[in-house]
Amino acid sequence: MLSLETWELLSYVVTVVGLPLAIIVFLLEQRRERENEDEEVYQLLSDNYQEFLRVALEHPDLKLFAHAAPPALDEEQQERQLIIFAMLISLFERAFLLLYDEHMAHKQARRWNSWEDYILEWSQKPNFRTCLPQLLRGEDPGFVRYVERLVAERC
Repeated sequence: MLSLETWELLSYVVTVVGLPLAIIVFLLEQRRERENEDEEVYQLLSDNYQEFLRVALEHPDLKLFAHAAPPALDEEQQERQLIIFAMLISLFERAFLLLYDEHMAHKQARRWNSWEDYILEWSQKPNFRTCLPQLLRGEDPGFVRYVERLVAERC
């Protein structure tokens, strides 16, 4: 049987080694869960963007992917175009609110950079750029400032 001194020594070992180790394991597990949640959010947003692209492809008459100014659109086409662009801005805003942070870690920045590329790509299309001021009305002020600054600097 173990003596009282041995039990006391073992309790000190647990306190000095075991408790900090348990805390470290707990923190690592929390970090891994956050990373998994972030990855899941990114994947859902990416799936939503793919769905948006399918919607856009269903309307070839609008020339949404053209880098040159499209031919004049009739009233019905203009309305469909505006609705599709509103869907896109909504998706961009959601990505901004869920992924963007002033002080991002490397992995977060990589995820956000792909969305920034999408925003820039669409902002270079004349038909989208023309609608942009109207599309940004009523959106999150931080998102609006970000897009306006990005477009001013890069387009």
